[in-house]
Amino acid sequence: METSYETIIIGGGVVGSSIAYHLSERNKEGIVVLDKKFPLSGTSGSTQAWVWVHNKTPSWYAEFSMYSAELYPYLSKKIGDVEYKRTGGLSPFFSELDREKAERLAEAYEPIGIKIKVLSREEALEKEPSLNPDIVGATYSSIDGNVNPFRLVDRYMRAAKKNGVQYSTYNKVTEIQKLPGKFIVRAEKGRFECKNLVLAGGTWSRELGKLVEVTIPINQLRGQILVTEPLKPFLNYTISSLRQAFNGEVLIGYSMEEEGFNRATTLDVIQETANMAIHYVPSLRKAKVVRAFSGIRAMPEDGFPILGKIPGVENLYVAAMHSGVTLSPLVGTLMTELILDGETSIPIDRYSISRFA
Repeated sequence: METSYETIIIGGGVVGSSIAYHLSERNKEGIVVLDKKFPLSGTSGSTQAWVWVHNKTPSWYAEFSMYSAELYPYLSKKIGDVEYKRTGGLSPFFSELDREKAERLAEAYEPIGIKIKVLSREEALEKEPSLNPDIVGATYSSIDGNVNPFRLVDRYMRAAKKNGVQYSTYNKVTEIQKLPGKFIVRAEKGRFECKNLVLAGGTWSRELGKLVEVTIPINQLRGQILVTEPLKPFLNYTISSLRQAFNGEVLIGYSMEEEGFNRATTLDVIQETANMAIHYVPSLRKAKVVRAFSGIRAMPEDGFPILGKIPGVENLYVAAMHSGVTLSPLVGTLMTELILDGETSIPIDRYSISRFA
């Protein structure tokens, strides 16, 4: 493998691979992706993989997510079937207080063009008869859906490789040196040089930042997910905290635990998750759980993406965020514009790492 490149991307998950693919559409040579393990062995392969817009606050973050969700149908045509399904999203609520919050959210979203319906109990049950009849109502957005994360990352990688991108996997980066006009990246399997360096290491972003003496304030949050046996299709929508996959399995879970890189599953959270599922969809009481798994989410300290140039270091970029599956089409597009054109079609100033300075 040659060692001199135009751009090195560290991290081959859904965000890094999207950047590699979108960059390769316009710049057919000189891109390598370095990954400490193999893409999909980390966060991107252990997710519910919602493409989720509604419920995100404040409204400017929901708007950013909406732009990305809107790119999915076109992306699927370009890179191949990723089992993207725009099911629409339902978020049930069980109190009148939550209805008031939902109505305020719908009002806040109206000026940016995200249509949220606040449904009555009857309307919600008409859409999703399996929901608990004790609900008070639900919010509904037609733009939400889900995707197969394995197909998504695999298709990004295949399309990127077709455009000449190289992947160097099981190759942990150990040292980064900044020299005039270039970076020297030392990894377990060799030494690499580049003009542009993109840090897209997800949960490992803080550790990568230390190699260039930059603090990237990303923490780890463990999320545990239950998977049921395949059931005949009965859920029409993606519901906040659970969804039914193409093969009939129901994926359930939305725990957030501060456990570092510990990917164990725990009985207490498994029980809480099962109880939550039954509370939302009582018929799941009869379903068999066939496995539980956990993933580590990358969570910026303020919850919002860290995106763009790193101030003070020429040609050094960062892309680190929660909701990488939702945001990957847009982030790949915008990072490509930033690297090749020096500016983006949608402003990303509010996502700059400089906000933490």
